Amino acid sequence: MDHVVIDFAQNLGAVKPMHAVNNGPVYKFAADQRITNLPAYKEAGIPYARTHDASFYATYGGEHTVDVIAIFPNFDADPDDPASYDFRLTDEYMRVIELAGTKPFFRLGNKIEHWPKKYGTLPPKDFHKWAVICEHIIRHYTEGWADGFHMDMPYWEIWNEPDLDRDDSDHKRCWGGTAEQFYEFFNIAATHLKKCFPHLKIGGPACCGLNEKWINGLLEKLTAPIDFFSWHVYAKEPETIAQMTLQARRILDDHGMQNVESILNEWNYVRGWENDDWVYSLKAEKSLKGASFIAATMETCQYLPLDMLMYYDARPCAMNGMFATDYVCDLLKGYYPFRMFNELYKLDHAVKAESDEARVYACAAASEDKSAAMITYYTDDDSAEAEREVKLTFKNAAGQNGLRLTFRLLDETHNDEIVKEELVSADEFSVYVKLPRLGTYLVESAPL
Repeated sequence: MDHVVIDFAQNLGAVKPMHAVNNGPVYKFAADQRITNLPAYKEAGIPYARTHDASFYATYGGEHTVDVIAIFPNFDADPDDPASYDFRLTDEYMRVIELAGTKPFFRLGNKIEHWPKKYGTLPPKDFHKWAVICEHIIRHYTEGWADGFHMDMPYWEIWNEPDLDRDDSDHKRCWGGTAEQFYEFFNIAATHLKKCFPHLKIGGPACCGLNEKWINGLLEKLTAPIDFFSWHVYAKEPETIAQMTLQARRILDDHGMQNVESILNEWNYVRGWENDDWVYSLKAEKSLKGASFIAATMETCQYLPLDMLMYYDARPCAMNGMFATDYVCDLLKGYYPFRMFNELYKLDHAVKAESDEARVYACAAASEDKSAAMITYYTDDDSAEAEREVKLTFKNAAGQNGLRLTFRLLDETHNDEIVKEELVSADEFSVYVKLPRLGTYLVESAPL
């Protein structure tokens, strides 16, 4: 029997935004063929939505949305003239994200370009002018410039995956120049934007992995005071993500950047990127397996030196395990870990949770009069045991007059549904659950 111990006397600090995502809900302010996932998105309490790759999706505004070349289509125009900018559809998208109670995490740059001719991923003709353009974009959304807004948008990310392809590649999907050119570009942009907005969080560059040679080249030349370092990883085991999380923190600390946030803002289940492995990965992402991977990763990363997780992707696409692609109002299994983790996020602080079984993951949180724990049986082995018996021990959890425990289950036949309740009164007690393979329990306690 596996054993998970939750000690509610061990306060481990704030529950972190492990349930942030890439991209916002689907909604139209005009009643025009409206199919929406806004209520479910809002219910999940998504704290931040990164805007990368938004322009792939027509309902967000497609090619007219978010990317710098969409907002400022003529690079030779005057960046101080509001008429040079086309904010209309990006405004709409930001308002939709805000309507969900979510804060936009704005990626300054361009979507990935897989096609043979490149447009927005080419290095800007003038690095400083590009930074000035971005300055005005930020002023539009946070200071009301050009009939804009005063939105709560603390994070502004410069570029995406500039390290994806080698300097000598003839198919550069995210940055069309060399590494050295990017180092110069990033330093100019970050320096200018941080000078203009010392109160905002400026960072990037959303590295596609942790190529230390490439990253060291960037950080050694960096003189701009960035606030966060963002990076990506796709994996089939939460342990891989855990190892890279520690690596990212070490890299930053080695460069004296102890106060720079580490943000993993693209991640998902991927067994492989080609052929049968890629097809398997996409199917898994939309199944209970993908949901289990999500839950186990959230639970793992809460206890690691990571400041935010941002799942890729909530945009209707092949890698969205949260919402059905054609009918976004239909929820997939991967939606429910976000809603379940949000119950922890709403509590005051995380508490210690330990499992003696590598395939059983756990995370817990508490407030003065309420607590909750998530436990997940995740494995990439499709032939592993169908269920695991788990003894769940609670320490320092009882209310003055006892507690009511509510068990919510996500598995093949339950979608975050209450399956049982128990009453307890001791300061320390144990309960027992049969945890299905790839299943997740949310156990909530409240005083009687």
